[in-house]
Amino acid sequence: MARSINESGSSWVFPDGPLEEIASRCDVITAASLVGSCKFYHDSATQSVALPASQPFGMPCVLHTHQTEVPPAHNPFSRVHKFKQQGAQKDKQHDAKDRKGTLCQLTPLDRISSDAVIPDGGTGMWAGANGDWIALLGFPWNWELVNVYTGRRIPLPPISEFKSTPDKLVFESNDQHLQLLKIAICRVPTAASNYTSFSVLAIFNAAIAVLHCASSRWTVLDNQFLAYGYSDAIIHKGIVFAVTQTGEVYAWNQLSWGPLLISTAPIPPELDEQGRYNLGSWWLARSPDGSRLFLVHTWGVTDGRDYTGLVRILPAAATSEGRHGRTIRGYGKGLLGCEVYSMDTSQLMPPRPWRRIISLGSYSLFLGVNYPIIIPVEDGAEHDRPNMARSNSVYTSHHAVGLAYPPSPEICRFSLNSEDCTVGFQTNIRWTWRQVPLWLIPSFANARQWNLPSRHRLCRGGGDGHLEALTGDNIDLIAAHLDVTYTVRLAACSRELYDMISKDEGKMHHWDEPCLLMPPPAYWFDEHWDVARASRLHDTVYDLVPLDHPRRSVALPFMHDRKWLGANGDWIAAADHHEWCLVNVYTERHIPLPSLPDSKIDHSSFSYQPAYSFNWGPAIDLLKIVICQVPTKGGRYADYKLIALFDKTIFYLEGGGDWRMLEALTPAPDYPNYCDAIELRGHVFAVDETDGSTYFWDTANENLMLPFVIPPPVVDDQQYAWFLAPSADGKRLMIILTVNKIGIANAEVPPDIPYAANGLQLRQYPPVATYVFELDPLSTARAGDFLWRQVNSLSDHSLFLGLNYPIIANLKKRESKAPDGTLVPFMRKNCVYTAYRNIRYNQYPKILRCNLQPDEGETVGVISLPKDGWDSVRQAAMWFKPALNIARSVLPLKKQ
Repeated sequence: MARSINESGSSWVFPDGPLEEIASRCDVITAASLVGSCKFYHDSATQSVALPASQPFGMPCVLHTHQTEVPPAHNPFSRVHKFKQQGAQKDKQHDAKDRKGTLCQLTPLDRISSDAVIPDGGTGMWAGANGDWIALLGFPWNWELVNVYTGRRIPLPPISEFKSTPDKLVFESNDQHLQLLKIAICRVPTAASNYTSFSVLAIFNAAIAVLHCASSRWTVLDNQFLAYGYSDAIIHKGIVFAVTQTGEVYAWNQLSWGPLLISTAPIPPELDEQGRYNLGSWWLARSPDGSRLFLVHTWGVTDGRDYTGLVRILPAAATSEGRHGRTIRGYGKGLLGCEVYSMDTSQLMPPRPWRRIISLGSYSLFLGVNYPIIIPVEDGAEHDRPNMARSNSVYTSHHAVGLAYPPSPEICRFSLNSEDCTVGFQTNIRWTWRQVPLWLIPSFANARQWNLPSRHRLCRGGGDGHLEALTGDNIDLIAAHLDVTYTVRLAACSRELYDMISKDEGKMHHWDEPCLLMPPPAYWFDEHWDVARASRLHDTVYDLVPLDHPRRSVALPFMHDRKWLGANGDWIAAADHHEWCLVNVYTERHIPLPSLPDSKIDHSSFSYQPAYSFNWGPAIDLLKIVICQVPTKGGRYADYKLIALFDKTIFYLEGGGDWRMLEALTPAPDYPNYCDAIELRGHVFAVDETDGSTYFWDTANENLMLPFVIPPPVVDDQQYAWFLAPSADGKRLMIILTVNKIGIANAEVPPDIPYAANGLQLRQYPPVATYVFELDPLSTARAGDFLWRQVNSLSDHSLFLGLNYPIIANLKKRESKAPDGTLVPFMRKNCVYTAYRNIRYNQYPKILRCNLQPDEGETVGVISLPKDGWDSVRQAAMWFKPALNIARSVLPLKKQ
């Protein structure tokens, strides 16, 4: 696909093509929906080589429960999508309701699991699947067929002969309890039939019902010969076939005859003698060409029940290995097995015998609650190990919904090659699954039908990159999963897209609000590294957390093997083992920084926690890089100003020059103990943590003479954390001090309060002293009279201090206090927010909110990040304000 380069010549917008870049950062279901949104995307996706590499299209996957559901503000199905028919009439099946989506896991056999957002019915339970459709069960009798890509829903009528019970899977008929096993979607709805013609089977333990049209009635198929419960059923050549738990197969021709017992179980003698078939499951499927009926028997898989009197096979794993974030276990011969039989059903009176199938050739069979899938599978090897996806194999999952005990192993691969052993794995590490796992093949093969009868939407396109084909519906769809950086890139493609995203009616992003930039939760907790990696796109995706809104992702590819040292605006200062650099978050423009002078610093001990030593004396630690002035296009990206803040010395750099040391010349061992620094009006200011004295140097003087020293505003025995910041107008210097340690008597730790808005944990601590002072340093320096003036109110502003350059946010629309005295909303005006002070300081609690004008007894709000696992996180959380304005600098001059 062509690169998206706009008229201003900028090529950073989508370097690998707009569709691949967007789709690779959406979940696979949303990516497929995006492909079907316009003809250009569909044609591009069909021809794309890169797109299948980023998403598991065409691959058999296990769809199973994710441990966290999508908040309503995050998922595209929680908003109304207005699809219009020709003649400007609304499609009622698309438009009527405000729907909820479910965040699920999609596990390909030979890839890391990825997220998938599918439409849900609230408490709906998956009961079957086929192609683009899943069957959802609600209560009472709220059964639906739902398209996972478009959200189209087709309600199914109740079975009039059956009476519902409080259990949505249990029904009553003639004083008999019926347990629903699954719904087999034998023929899917299509646009050609206006989604009114289809075939589904409701399979119960002691009954089967068939439905061919949403406006018709269910037909219950009687069977007076049934001795054991059903196990599976399908429709083959217009005839309903069902297999029982003991292998008998019955058939019904709805127009003339039935039921007909066409066979008993074809059990091999070695299994019959040991009774192993009693521990197995029976499945029905069709041959690849649809001409023959398959009967599949799997045995050896247990489900935790008490098999008294039967030979219970305990599948002790012989081998196991970790692959793609899950453990694959191999089972020796004789522990688990599978047989496949075939029958020509063109003659059923009398029926022809079953024929044992010893090979499926290049095909494999996928069985479960879903309708049987039989597709060709390519054999391959990854790092000299066979792939989990193999031909001539049978894959199984749960055979029914609502099992009291999950099968073990849960996902099995039975190879029909006699020399191969059976392998299996579990879909979830923790047994918290709510939905039955089922097989799904992500695909956009039917995308041309998804938008019918709104055919004009699929044909829309044109212009540079055809990105204006994205309508407001499309923006809502992808915004739920597109990270912040790529949302900005999308906005930079055209003025129309910028206008749609800046309006942000879905409130997916909260531009210009300070947020916490920090590693994702998987990196904080005691979770295996492979598992943590498996749950993310890659290890350079971080969380951007607004204080009162759902967290967003931000992709920072340049942070691979780097540690951030500071930030200001769109720029981050970062370091690896070789260099320091400045990188733009959105454009990824990289500016290498010169090394510190060898005459001053010994570089031998560079590490992820950089520690340097003077060649003449004390060891010093780097605290942070202060980006005092960001590089700009007008200054050819060489007009930046930086401070390298160490605990005992400071270096200053202007773009195009070299680092200069700012010396205080205090006698050893009484070196300064710096904790913060900024540049203001051509002067560098640094505060000493020991007593709050502030040093400042005139950077216009090339020799950088000895600094002035400003006395602290407060002199007492209290230990303070000191911060420096410019005033809102940039003319005065502010010094902020908070008590360094907070807590409760007897070292009690207050309980965590979960904040549903963003998933953070909050705590309440007793009030602490927080002061803000200011002065005009230049005028007072000339007068020789340094007098700090206390600031009692920040008015409509709040300060955000930490590793980042100080952010003074205008929060005029926010309140300064919660109406009910609670901790939330957490973002308020007239407050001071502090985060990590430097890259090495493991403070706890981590993040504070202190009100400058607290009410009597008002507590301090604390965001409690995990205390353990600091060494594995390696990135200190800092404040970052996402901005959409950078997209305007690369927009075409005229609206597309």
